[in-house]
Amino acid sequence: MSLVQILGYGPSDMAVGDFTPETVWEVLVQSGRRYAAREAVVDGRERFTYEQLAGLAFRAGRAMAAAGIQRGDRIALWAPNSARWAVVALGAHSFGVVVVPINTRLRGTQAADQLRRTGSRLLFVEDGFLCTGYVAMLRSAAGGSGSRRPIRELPRLAQIIDFQQNPDSNVTSWTQFLESATRPNPADLWASHSAALPSEHAAYIMWTSGSTGAPKGVVLRHGQLVRTYSALVGRLQIGPTDRLLGVAPMSHSFGLNAGLLATLIAGGCYIAVDLFEPSAAINRITTEQITILSGPPTMFIDLIAAAGLSGLAPTWAPRLAVTGATTVFASLLDSIRSELGIGKIATGYGLTEASGVVTATYPETCSYSAGAPPLPDVEVQILGGDGRGVADGTCGEVLVRGFNVMSGYFDDERATSDVLDTDGWLHTGDVGVLDAGELRIIDRIGEMYIVGGFNVYPSEVEGVIGQHPAVSEVSVIGVPDDRLGERGIAYVVLLPEQTSSEAELRVHCRSILAGYKVPAEVILLDEMPMIASGKPSRSILREWASRRPRG
Repeated sequence: MSLVQILGYGPSDMAVGDFTPETVWEVLVQSGRRYAAREAVVDGRERFTYEQLAGLAFRAGRAMAAAGIQRGDRIALWAPNSARWAVVALGAHSFGVVVVPINTRLRGTQAADQLRRTGSRLLFVEDGFLCTGYVAMLRSAAGGSGSRRPIRELPRLAQIIDFQQNPDSNVTSWTQFLESATRPNPADLWASHSAALPSEHAAYIMWTSGSTGAPKGVVLRHGQLVRTYSALVGRLQIGPTDRLLGVAPMSHSFGLNAGLLATLIAGGCYIAVDLFEPSAAINRITTEQITILSGPPTMFIDLIAAAGLSGLAPTWAPRLAVTGATTVFASLLDSIRSELGIGKIATGYGLTEASGVVTATYPETCSYSAGAPPLPDVEVQILGGDGRGVADGTCGEVLVRGFNVMSGYFDDERATSDVLDTDGWLHTGDVGVLDAGELRIIDRIGEMYIVGGFNVYPSEVEGVIGQHPAVSEVSVIGVPDDRLGERGIAYVVLLPEQTSSEAELRVHCRSILAGYKVPAEVILLDEMPMIASGKPSRSILREWASRRPRG
C-alpha cells in the first residue's frame, strides 16, 4: 500500500498550519505527510523513513486485525527498545487498540499478573534478550502452554509474537505475523482502520514504578498525550532536524512519550537503544549525530565517567540534554556542559498519572533553577497538612489539574478515588514548593522521617551530600531508632577514581546541615540499586538497612 493510500495525500499538499493531530496515529500520519523521506526511527538493525514507518505500522495493524484483534482490545509489549517496538505500538494505534508496555526487568509472575489484569490479547517479546527467556518465565509462572492458547492460565492471550526468532509451535515469528496481514480482504481492513478514533480513546495502560506500593495501570488517552508532548516539544524547541538518543525504556513514559512520541511530533528521528553501554553510546552520539540526549541523571553520570576514563569524549556534541526522574545536582549539570560539551539543559517534574510531564524548564545555558514552570494550561497548587492552600515558598503536597492528568487507574476505582478528587485535582503524594510560578520538588510524603521530633526530608540531605566533589550518586532513607524514633542512613556511590570515607562525608554534612539532619551512617556502594524509571530503589535499600543493628 502506497504512502498516499495510507496518509491520504502527498507531502506537497500539507500546509504547516494544518498540523492538528488528536491521536498518536494522526501524529505519524501528519508528520509522514511533511517528512516522508526523512528518517523517523532507527536502531542497530533497521532504519525507517516516515514513509516506511507509516507503511510498516499500518501493515502491523492489519496483521492484528487478521488475528481477530478489535478496537479497544489490548496488546502487550515485553521487549527492549527497538524500531519494531515502535512499529507495533503505532500499528495498534492505527485502529484503536490499547498498548500495554511491560518492563523488561519484570519476572514471569509479575508480567503474567499484568497480562491477566489487562486481558491482553497479543504479546510481543524479544526472547533471549540478555539471555532472558521471557516465554519460558511466563510459562513457568502461568501453568505452561495449553493446547489452544500459548499460556494455559492466561485465557485471553491468543498469540505470542517474537521479534527475533520462532522458538516453538506456540510462538509466532515477526515475519509470520506480518505475512498474515495479507490474508483478509485488504479493503475490509482499510475500512476498520479508517473509522475516526476519538481523542479520548485510551492509548496506553502504563504501569507506575511500584516505588510506593504495588504497580497500578494508568490509563492515558490519545488527546492528552498529543497535547502534552506537543507542549513539551514547543517548550524544548525540538524540531525536524533533531535526532534523539532513546536510552530510557519505552515501557516508561520518559522513553515512550518524551522520547518516541515527542520526536514524531517534531518530525525528528528517534534512535532506539536496547542496551545502554556508555562507551558504545558515546560512539553513537557521533555516528548518528545526536542532537538531544535524554535520560535519568545516572545515564549522564555514566557517560561522563566513560568519557573521562577512556578519552572517548564525543567529537559531536548534542545541543540539548534533558534529564529528570530523580534529584539532579547542579554539579552534574556543570559536568554535562564541561565534559560532554552540551550547551543547553532542560529539567522538569512529572509522574505517570500526569502523562509523564507536569513542569519543564526552558532550555538553559549557564544558569540553573531548582524549580520549573508547569506546561501551559496545567494547574499546580500546594496543600498544607490541614488540606488548605499554603503561601508561596511553603512546602506541602503537590496537586496537579489539567488535560495531562489521567482518567484513572485501569479497573481500580478505589485506587483512583484515593488520588483524584471530585474537582479533578491529582494528589501526587509529592512534597514541593511553589514560588513565582515555578515548582520545586522536595520529596515524597512517605519518605520524610522524624529524628527526635524533627522532620527530615531525604532530598535535602541528598542535595548536600551530592555537593561533595567525590560523590556520584546518593540516596537517603529513614530507619527505626530506639532512642530517636528514626535515624538517617545515606547510601553513596563515588565517582570513578575518587575517594572518600563515611567520616569525611558526615563532616561535610555537619558543615552545612543541622545536627539532626546529619545521617547517622554513610554506607559506600559500588553501584546504586535502581528501579526502571532511573530512581534509586528505596525498597531494596530499606531491606539492606533492616539487616543492620538498630540504634
